[in-house]
Amino acid sequence: MTTFRPFDEQGNMIRSGRTGCGKQGVVSAGRAEAAQIGRDILARGGNAIDAAVAVAFAMGVCEPNASGIGGGGFMLIRDGKTGKSVFLDFRENAPMAATPAMYTPKASGSNYDKDLSNVYGGKAVGVPGDVAGLLYALEQYGTMTPEQVISPAAQLAREGYVVTPLLNGDMTEHQEQLKTYGDGWKIYLKDGQPWPVGSIISNPDLADTLDKIAKGGKDAFYKGEIADKIIAQVAKDGGVLTHEDLQNFKVRVLEPVRCTYRGYELISSPPPSSGGTHVAQILNVLENFDVSALEVNSVEYLHLFSEVFKMCYADRAAHMGDPNFVKVPLEGLLSKDYAKELAARFDPENAHKPTAGDPWKHESISTTHFSIADCEGNLVAVTRTINHFFGSCVVPEGTGFLLNDEMADFSLDPNSANAVAGGKVPLSCMSPTFILKDGKPFAVLGSPGGIRIISSVVQVISKMIDHGMNLEDAIGSPRIGDDHTDRIIYESRIPAETIEKLQAMGHPVKGYDDWNRIMGSVNGCAILPDGTIVGAADPRRDGLAMGL
Repeated sequence: MTTFRPFDEQGNMIRSGRTGCGKQGVVSAGRAEAAQIGRDILARGGNAIDAAVAVAFAMGVCEPNASGIGGGGFMLIRDGKTGKSVFLDFRENAPMAATPAMYTPKASGSNYDKDLSNVYGGKAVGVPGDVAGLLYALEQYGTMTPEQVISPAAQLAREGYVVTPLLNGDMTEHQEQLKTYGDGWKIYLKDGQPWPVGSIISNPDLADTLDKIAKGGKDAFYKGEIADKIIAQVAKDGGVLTHEDLQNFKVRVLEPVRCTYRGYELISSPPPSSGGTHVAQILNVLENFDVSALEVNSVEYLHLFSEVFKMCYADRAAHMGDPNFVKVPLEGLLSKDYAKELAARFDPENAHKPTAGDPWKHESISTTHFSIADCEGNLVAVTRTINHFFGSCVVPEGTGFLLNDEMADFSLDPNSANAVAGGKVPLSCMSPTFILKDGKPFAVLGSPGGIRIISSVVQVISKMIDHGMNLEDAIGSPRIGDDHTDRIIYESRIPAETIEKLQAMGHPVKGYDDWNRIMGSVNGCAILPDGTIVGAADPRRDGLAMGL
């Protein structure tokens, strides 16, 4: 197993040495242990999908604060032989008994403050889709058995993984909740306190759970002993999840969203994720400007990106939801003509207040991401989550895994397109994305980061295409965020005088430190003209890229 640690002896994050390259394949993931497991699967003859499933199960072990088998996600797959791309939706959905009346929002004008019962405890838990989605991907597109790809994660759970500063911080922030719901305190607290940085945590209960899934497949999770423990714990903690909810969960196979940007083809996530649609919409608007003529992170550059982000995030807030429940103007949002209308609103001198446009007339949100590319042209981009860090903080007794708090991703405004409803999938920004040039793979990337996933992915794509940056530099470059709340957030590597000029143009601002995971954590792979694959992991979190 890799000896890489993303922090030094003083507990400071190491910002370099996160890349890897190879001719056979590359894995770029949020933890070095998982990247190593994915690389080993490729070395044993597995394809990118085999490696992706192995990485996903491993990430649930060593980055339990961000993902795991109690959550769900999205997987974008490209078959190198056929060139066909497919999108798998295994995101959590609401239990059938869920209603807006389960929660008590406090109305303040048009804003709704969330009741914390949709964040912590049983009422926060959506139906987990992770196991169903990963095993479906393996069965349909992989070449290995469940035991081959899950056993490395089970071994990691038994032998243990290192506590990084980020993981320690999340344990510290959620220690009271981990003491409240199920078995979390047994795993993530030592003598009632968070495990210190550098400690090794093992999780034998999770190892046993993974062994059962490896042998019994999907039914081992959604039926029988594990399911009984999930339902019992959720009920004890006030939730409404049932055995029928678990047994009725289905993976959705969807057509990806597609767009073009300056001669490149982009393939990304369709609704119920808003991510791919709005990545495409933002790029469509930016295509109306000569971005390459602007200095990266100059006043003019940041003003343009901020204004475009606000326009498109306003559309997201107004129009996006689960298309099985609400009408989404997808064609309009992706329209180049609509993008021109939005571009015409841009004022190069002043900031504007975000308002939604009218895409209908053009009609005919702590997560993890990893990217994998192999020499056969297979690409996999996977974004998975348990929602907030440590999810609902509910760990069913004897299972070793955290359950999600996906109900917090619904709006508590009953008139919202994203209102709570039984069986409904909550809105997401997850944006696993492929970039092709002349029909051939150019890059695969994505990010965690809640509502800032979209803006993080867009900035990396633009810096690669508009300014010719390599993947590592594009990922490492300082980023901003802006959305329908009308405030630029920024990393303090952006000069103070630049920020002052943005304020003078009317932009509210809020600064963060030099490298902050609130700006996302893009993990990606780029395919060079000679076939070499280069991976880069974002130094804002614990990731590493490894090549073969």
